[in-house]
Amino acid sequence: MPADAWWGWVGPLFVTVLGGALRFLRLGEPRAVVFDESHYIKGAYSLLTFGVERMTLDTDKDPIASRMIMAGDLNIWRRCPTVEECAEYVAHPPLGKWMIAIGEWWFGMTPFGWRFVGAVAGTLSILIMARVARRMTRSTLLGCLAGLLLALDGLHFVLSRTALLDVFLMFWVLAAFACVVVDRDWVRQRLPETSSPEEAWPQVGMRPWRLAAGACLGAACAVKWSGVFFWLAFAALSLIWDAGAGRALGLRPRLSAALQGLTGAFALAPATVYVLSWSGWFLRAEGWGRNWEQATQAGPGFFVFDSLRSWLGYQLQVLGFHTGLETPHSYMSEPWQWPLLQRPVAFHYLSPPNACAAEDCSQAVLGVGTPALWYFALPALVVLIARYAAVRDWRAGAVLLGYGAGWLPWFYYAIADNRTMYLFYMLPVVPFMVLALVIVAGLAHGPGGMVSIRRAMGAAVVGAGALIVLVNFWWLYPILSGETIPHAAWWARMLMRSWV
Repeated sequence: MPADAWWGWVGPLFVTVLGGALRFLRLGEPRAVVFDESHYIKGAYSLLTFGVERMTLDTDKDPIASRMIMAGDLNIWRRCPTVEECAEYVAHPPLGKWMIAIGEWWFGMTPFGWRFVGAVAGTLSILIMARVARRMTRSTLLGCLAGLLLALDGLHFVLSRTALLDVFLMFWVLAAFACVVVDRDWVRQRLPETSSPEEAWPQVGMRPWRLAAGACLGAACAVKWSGVFFWLAFAALSLIWDAGAGRALGLRPRLSAALQGLTGAFALAPATVYVLSWSGWFLRAEGWGRNWEQATQAGPGFFVFDSLRSWLGYQLQVLGFHTGLETPHSYMSEPWQWPLLQRPVAFHYLSPPNACAAEDCSQAVLGVGTPALWYFALPALVVLIARYAAVRDWRAGAVLLGYGAGWLPWFYYAIADNRTMYLFYMLPVVPFMVLALVIVAGLAHGPGGMVSIRRAMGAAVVGAGALIVLVNFWWLYPILSGETIPHAAWWARMLMRSWV
């Protein structure tokens, strides 16, 4: 690790403050319920009020509750003959909505309140990004560059300012990856200098960072089920790294010993966190499918088992919902379109009269990545594929695995199930794009022992690329943040006609 431990925190914190300022500035604007905030802010408020999710006055054609909330009327709940009939069927686990609820509890049922914790998660992810990139590249400068690039990504910016679940999924996935990387270093620092070839696996005792990674992966799955792809990928990654450490010591790893070591961190810890996220459903009678009355008729023992059976049945129904989701949407897109940003999502659009210097005005929030960053990432990923094939660079392998875990599984759902999907499903992949860029930037910059002109040329190329990303983000900022601008200025920022 670099010797500049002090700057290793000051630099990333400085970048984090800059990114946080961008995210919290005008966080309450637009003053509206944008896109799918309609589902999650009400679910969060229901969890805060009842411990479970209940049905609101909304109908398929009329979001009555959203208008009532914006008017300050929180009496949004549907009346039913029985409590159970008002239980809301939900397709996502509750942890992300509990996180949104924290902001609603602190700041009220306002746009700032329901977006607050998402902005916190987005800001903290910049710090984690900078620190994990520093650890992987052994460079504080590259770590700060990684944090800056993440802060300047448009999709990360928009979802950090919107009460959707994806920013929380990205946060827990990135935190889990960081823990796995730290665990890799932690194990290698503690491996015995001499080991018997008869040992089945490196023995280093309790591994707190791997346990933390498992807990974070459980939290990711408790936000959205797509966290399971990263759970499988990071468990395999930890296993591969352990096998490499064992071979370096001359050990002969056995699969049974390896799986035994993974059980606590990548099975028990995630399962515990996931089940705990459903505590409100277990503790309250009003949850959908809770079947409280039937359970209590058979006594306390049957109550526990019946509740568990009801919960497992609920999970199976949710699985069926996700695999069969085929409802067309004007902003849906396919996974092979995502890296090229061909069809972003319009989170919000209004044409307020007399709100700008022109006759026609636009106020928009477009969920799109910063094109310069995304397009630079494509050749960087190709370089990492070549580097891993040539020299088995562990950093390249880890980044490629993370990118693949967040992107490739959606091809199956697109082809086999024709599932409705959106560009913002790529948000958990954005940190791995950034890592690909900074690793390639490190290769371009060259090692410290290189001739100065070689490093100067590399630094110039990397600096020019970062400046292009910055200018690109600055240009798109008005349509990412909901600023009211002339319609002609909005139209000029539609870089592709498919963005409209």
